[in-house]
Amino acid sequence: MPKIRPSRAAVAPAAGYLAALGLVACAEAPREAADLVLVDGEILTLGATGVVEALAVADGRVSATGTSEEIRMLAGPDTRVVDLGGRTVIPGLTDNHYHGIGGGPGVDLTGARSMADVVDAIAAVALETAPGELIVTNRDWHEGQLAEHRLPYRDDLDGAAPGQPVVVVRGGHEYVLNSAALARWGIDESTPEVPGGRIGRYPDGRLNGELVDRAKDLVTLPAAAPPDPAATLDALAEEYAALNARGLTSIRYPGGPPEQYRAIARLRDAGRLTLRVNYVLRAPRGAGAPPLDEALATWPAMGEGDAWLRVGGAKLGVDGGFEGGLMREPYEEPWGEGGTFHGLQTLPTERYIETVRELHRQGWRVATHAVGDAAIDLVLDGYEAANADAPIDGLRWVIEHGFIPREEHFSRMRALGLSVTAQNHLYVAAPSLVKYWGADRAAWTTPVRAYLDAGIPVSLGTDSPVIPWDPWWMLHHFTTRGTISAGVLDPAQAITREEALRAVTSGYAHLTFEEEEKGTLEVGMAADLIVTAEHVLECEDPCLESMEVDLTLVDGRVVYER
Repeated sequence: MPKIRPSRAAVAPAAGYLAALGLVACAEAPREAADLVLVDGEILTLGATGVVEALAVADGRVSATGTSEEIRMLAGPDTRVVDLGGRTVIPGLTDNHYHGIGGGPGVDLTGARSMADVVDAIAAVALETAPGELIVTNRDWHEGQLAEHRLPYRDDLDGAAPGQPVVVVRGGHEYVLNSAALARWGIDESTPEVPGGRIGRYPDGRLNGELVDRAKDLVTLPAAAPPDPAATLDALAEEYAALNARGLTSIRYPGGPPEQYRAIARLRDAGRLTLRVNYVLRAPRGAGAPPLDEALATWPAMGEGDAWLRVGGAKLGVDGGFEGGLMREPYEEPWGEGGTFHGLQTLPTERYIETVRELHRQGWRVATHAVGDAAIDLVLDGYEAANADAPIDGLRWVIEHGFIPREEHFSRMRALGLSVTAQNHLYVAAPSLVKYWGADRAAWTTPVRAYLDAGIPVSLGTDSPVIPWDPWWMLHHFTTRGTISAGVLDPAQAITREEALRAVTSGYAHLTFEEEEKGTLEVGMAADLIVTAEHVLECEDPCLESMEVDLTLVDGRVVYER
């Protein structure tokens, strides 16, 4: 029978005194009543305790685990008792790469499922927009959700809003412009290519409206009006409440401005933060001194913060996204370039390595966006250069995404003590990736099974809003390799549900140096947990994709209840 395990805080004061009397083995420290107890369930602690029936929470921590009979004894007159009725409890979910819940203002394309839907949505807004006024879409969508599995190009957009400039924003790496928008910014067939960017063309050489990565710099979208500070906090609180409702208790921003960090700090200071945030600052594009020095002067300090909000490092990028990952071998779709397109290097090699070394010298932990295998080559070169200055093993530097690792990468990653953040891009983008890279490379995308087998620490996330933010879609993908419109790709890279749960709980805690505080539901750990409507390990596929959350606790406090 499992024994009650009192919290470390409760035991420690009495333990030394009792040890002096030789009574530790036969005496217990008195315990205060729990704040909340969960009984008659199946609690997956994901720690040495294994599976237990019941759990008690006190002062924001798991204070005891055991049988329902044992844990009920810890309830006092003010204790809330939750009868689970056999339901499952797991540690709270996390997202290792979260930009935001939505795609920003503009024409909403989230519900579009065909090219006609995209055209109709833009046309409807055009009817209400003054002639010549710019129309911009949101970015919370992907062409993989469309029946045609392709982007809306220049000619499609011309039909949606004749004569009006239109910019379709797709994720964080691409714009698509119609003819009026191309003319507005003076972009035509004679415009030279932008280093680190790509100007898309139709097969006949005409511009198709695509501007990828650094080519987006040719367009200057109107700056949004400065948000009202109170409205900013309200919007953040509403956003985090939605995340809580799907079981998220911790998120990590993978490269943002200091202004956003300070807004989250204000929310925390007001007592309104309902999940834990690890915040990584985005290094400037012109990385290297003096732009880096100027940025660092405005940043909070590395490691600043507390258990609710902490600075986790600095983010760099060396290649594009789906449409621009830097590859050793050329893309399958040549875009009129004769099969010589290898993707985009968005930061020159020397500047990247210089920046990594300087960040390391100043005590910053580095995370780098790298999609293609050639990009991973570059990141490892840069990290090894920094390691030669002073060891980084133990600092858990990060490769963000790591879509296409090669076998020889794994030993180099292990030698440097790196972590990899994996996201479920393939779930939505599979048709595009097959078109860009061919079936074999696309199927290998984000091979979590291979990473785990190679001993590389992995955590999981979504890259929202590039990919929808629901963590259960992400768990479904990594445990099945299923996609929304291209079937199952390389099922050999699927991981078990328990492995996925560990990656999204204790794996995340390892990423953020919090493994002593959260990630399991052992005694003494933070009471960040959720109650699910179905058994996460035993329900029948595709149950994870639509899993309901009944209760979410963060720091022992109920932040969502269905």
